[in-house]
Amino acid sequence: MNSANSRNLALHTDVREQLCIEQQPDPCTIIIFGASGDLTHRKLIPALYALYSKGLLPECFSILGVARSNLGSESFRQAVRKSLVTIDEADSDLIEKFCCHCSYLSGNYSDATLYKDLQRVLGDLREEFHTCGNMLFYFATPPTLFITIAGGLATAGLTADHPHTGWSRIVIEKPFGRDLESSIAIDKALKHHVAEKQIYRIDHYLGKETVQNILILRFANAIFEPLWNRKYIDHVQITVAETLGVENRAGYYEQAGALRDMFQNHMIQMLALTAMEPPATFEADMYRDEIVKLIRTIRPFPASELNRWIVRGQYEAARDKTGRAYRREEGVDPESSVETFVAMKLMIDNWRWQGVPFYIRSGKRMEKKVSEIAIVFKPVPHSIFAPVRPEDLAPNVLVLKIQPEEGIGLHLEAKTPGPKLCMNDLSLNFSYQDIFGSATPNAYERLLLDCMTGDQTLFVRNDAVELSWKLFMPVLDAWERYPAANPLRYYPSSSWGPREADSLLAQDGRQWR
Repeated sequence: MNSANSRNLALHTDVREQLCIEQQPDPCTIIIFGASGDLTHRKLIPALYALYSKGLLPECFSILGVARSNLGSESFRQAVRKSLVTIDEADSDLIEKFCCHCSYLSGNYSDATLYKDLQRVLGDLREEFHTCGNMLFYFATPPTLFITIAGGLATAGLTADHPHTGWSRIVIEKPFGRDLESSIAIDKALKHHVAEKQIYRIDHYLGKETVQNILILRFANAIFEPLWNRKYIDHVQITVAETLGVENRAGYYEQAGALRDMFQNHMIQMLALTAMEPPATFEADMYRDEIVKLIRTIRPFPASELNRWIVRGQYEAARDKTGRAYRREEGVDPESSVETFVAMKLMIDNWRWQGVPFYIRSGKRMEKKVSEIAIVFKPVPHSIFAPVRPEDLAPNVLVLKIQPEEGIGLHLEAKTPGPKLCMNDLSLNFSYQDIFGSATPNAYERLLLDCMTGDQTLFVRNDAVELSWKLFMPVLDAWERYPAANPLRYYPSSSWGPREADSLLAQDGRQWR
């Protein structure tokens, strides 16, 4: 290698390394509303501890749990310890140091006294931990409480965002409302108290490594982007399948269902990432502008033939009679018509994707736990291997594996070793675990760190939320008003859903992977 090439390589390496440098968050207090709940102890506390153990939390920080449960700080710290002891290679001494930063405040969210107490406690924590008045409020609560909590914070003067006196940010969890009307109402109420730049709408799927890697795969590799269009891609499949049922979420699920729980947020965002145009730069607003542009181009569902485009289902007991049907789950209405499975066909009306169907599905009690995006390429135009026809060859498929094992797979045709010209399907697989030697970070780690550094890139903007609701509201309305015309299909637990979901692709001459 000559000296000029060496200098160029060194320059590129230096630039790439700059991208890898984590921005150190400002000192801050993380306030978790709903601190006694499942989300806090299953996801948020482990993620914050992981950041702490990696040195990615600011040196000066505190965590304040707020909930209605009548606990004290020591009881809360004990719950934190319990959440962390199951983590592999957890350091007991480090856990204790982490717990020293944790405290708790109980109260009623609708009581003004809580926010006066909160104002006082935050002042004390600011003095003790030198957090500089920076506050990250995480609403780990039902959406019905978002407006109440935001109003209480504003009344207490805790939502002011000043560069000299400290920033204030609010993180809200999906679902962002129950429908379009409630979503707009929540957003309007929040905007009465805080600016859009202070609101972080979290969708944990956007924090997963493989989901983020879609952007790198498409826009940093010349071999993929030229093929990423209607000329070369036959169709796209997006699957998020769970083996579990509703577990202890029946109360929520009976009000939501699969469409509200998964499609209005997770699924549509994954589709948008897969199909979006490249932003001019990887900057939050430019990136999210392209997400919004893509969602605008999704073709509305034809109301007169909804069944040709969408299948909804509900799980029953397995074929061997094991496992409970959804209607027999604790807390579920015995006559519930809530869907636990949805499959649909979407079309994108723009230059890049015209004529390319996107098939997306998600369900509970499925045969296998898997989340993936499969890009299925068109067949070769002509087969030189007579009598093998183009349609006899397995299509090339690029699979972005999101969970349980994050990675990328590429399915190709290749020659089988031997004297005969035999072809077989070959899979080239890349695993994050195998290549990098460690498990990928929890999605909440990435997203919580971005909240603290003020990076909104991986968070959903309000206009994207509204557009998603506008897309799906006619479907929800049709299911409610015309149930006979849009029947609920039943499928046995540990299967791939109702047979009608297979027909959704079969009518186009295709099948699920």
